[in-house]
Amino acid sequence: MTTAGALLLVAFVIGLVGNAVARRLSNPVSKYRLLYGGVLLPFALVAYVVFRSMGFGPALLGSALATDASLVGGLVADFLELLAAGFVGLAAYAPTVRGVREARDIDLSTPRALARMARWVLGVSVLATLVLVPLEGGSSTLATMALLAAFVVVVQVAAPWVIPLLRSTRRPTDAAAERLDALRERAALTVRDARVLETDSEETASATVRGPPGYRRLFVTSTFLDALDDETAAALLAIQAGRLRARVLARTMATVLAAAVPLFVLFEDAGPALPLLGASVAAVLGGLLLTRRGVQAADDVAAERIGPDAVAAALERYAAVHGMEPSRRRVPNPLSRTPALGDRIDRLRAQATAE
Repeated sequence: MTTAGALLLVAFVIGLVGNAVARRLSNPVSKYRLLYGGVLLPFALVAYVVFRSMGFGPALLGSALATDASLVGGLVADFLELLAAGFVGLAAYAPTVRGVREARDIDLSTPRALARMARWVLGVSVLATLVLVPLEGGSSTLATMALLAAFVVVVQVAAPWVIPLLRSTRRPTDAAAERLDALRERAALTVRDARVLETDSEETASATVRGPPGYRRLFVTSTFLDALDDETAAALLAIQAGRLRARVLARTMATVLAAAVPLFVLFEDAGPALPLLGASVAAVLGGLLLTRRGVQAADDVAAERIGPDAVAAALERYAAVHGMEPSRRRVPNPLSRTPALGDRIDRLRAQATAE
């Protein structure tokens, strides 16, 4: 428990320092996103490794369950370790809520933000637990990778039902449903149904599509419906249609699996360390490059459907709603899944000029 307390304290300090730095930089909203993805999430993963290595779950259970032989005991122990790592992440996240609220000028209370994140942490911990126990069964590397790939596929197939467990959702009203139908037709986006994610306090205007072919579900935030006009909303939905056609999500998942294969082989002591690490890094860099190209292909699909100027304007409006300044890079970030937003806008403007 001493280690857990120390990790919580360090996480809180990291959040305080990160918040103090991000709020003073230019384009702070983008910096907060970088802080979450580049610092807070990795630290939570490190915390999980620490909890795992010290046997935190079995120690917390004690003799309540025979964790060495019981499947139920193993599930509970793994869940406790994941949940503890999630709480470490929440401790790091808590000090940043006020900074995000000020940077975006939104009415988001810290208790409400933490409650929303805690629900997400709980759900992800349950899902991750279900895959960890089979992976610990002493199977071969090939069998382990097959289980991991199957888990990724199952999660994607089940996403239309999983997301409502992790986030507050509702069916769109009749008026909103009619509007979404018209927007989807204009964007050439084919889905089975739609759900609205409640984001009134966060004011996040986003749209995403999840699910297998034949049962794809569109998730839009309440802010997406309230803050965006039809022209902007249709263009953003057209980008989602383009991402489906370019299989952007599949590229991301393939990158994760391709990078994981050499690491699993390495952990099994079945090969030389440096070549395997190099292969994993190469898979990450190559996969992210293909994913960025997929995002560009999706923008092209939307531009063909709606018009490049309209899509560029929609991305600018998206940035304005989120209080972001579209960033631009001379050299693409090799560790990013998407090109810089400003570069995407400039590329679309160039297409419009060339027409």
